[in-house]
Amino acid sequence: MAGNWKMYKTPSETVAFFENFRPLVANATHAEIVICPPFVNLPAAALAAQGTPIQIGAQNMYWAAEGAFTGEISAGMLLATGCQWVIVAHSERREHFGETEATALRKVRAALEAGLTPIYCVGEQLNEREGDKTHEVLHRQLEDCLGQLRPEQFRSVVIAYEPCWAIGTGKVATPEIAADAHAFIRRLVREQFSAELADACRILYGVSVKPDNVKGLMAQDEIDGALVGGASLDPASFSAIVNF
Repeated sequence: MAGNWKMYKTPSETVAFFENFRPLVANATHAEIVICPPFVNLPAAALAAQGTPIQIGAQNMYWAAEGAFTGEISAGMLLATGCQWVIVAHSERREHFGETEATALRKVRAALEAGLTPIYCVGEQLNEREGDKTHEVLHRQLEDCLGQLRPEQFRSVVIAYEPCWAIGTGKVATPEIAADAHAFIRRLVREQFSAELADACRILYGVSVKPDNVKGLMAQDEIDGALVGGASLDPASFSAIVNF
């Protein structure tokens, strides 16, 4: 269960969140819990998570180890703050900042080399969904990025499916629709790598996950967890999702 805070909360607000969130998930042993705050909150989050099962992730990174890349953050810098995870190619990074499969591949490789676990995001837009191109888009996003990895590299990657057409459109991706996409992704992994890696691969669902729909989503065999946006900003809401 991963929470993506996007561009919300200050360091002091991060500390306050953890003070309330920690006791609510103290007995949660059924899932890994990951929180991905903004870069400036990473040290505060890592410190607040010490001694708990909560792990910390970043929302993005750059593929170079260092250099003249103003505004960017390296995998080594993330590790130094206490990060263990990093989100790569989130739909908002693709839409607003030009993320592609090619740049995502470089980031995934750099994350793996540094020892970070990447959460690689895939998903189709509304026009692609309506044009019956969901499978085509997912195939391209997976083949052109994760398909370029060696099997031993792929083993350490988590995939998140984000049906972008269900973000702010009034349209709803039912648990069955989500499970169908997850099954297709798993089938692609099986064809590209092996049945063993396909079975072991964790595929998260990542659009509008809330306390009132998480149980239905998690009842689907193909859905292994969630990448939670807005609902992860509130301790009671996110803990309810974790403890579904």
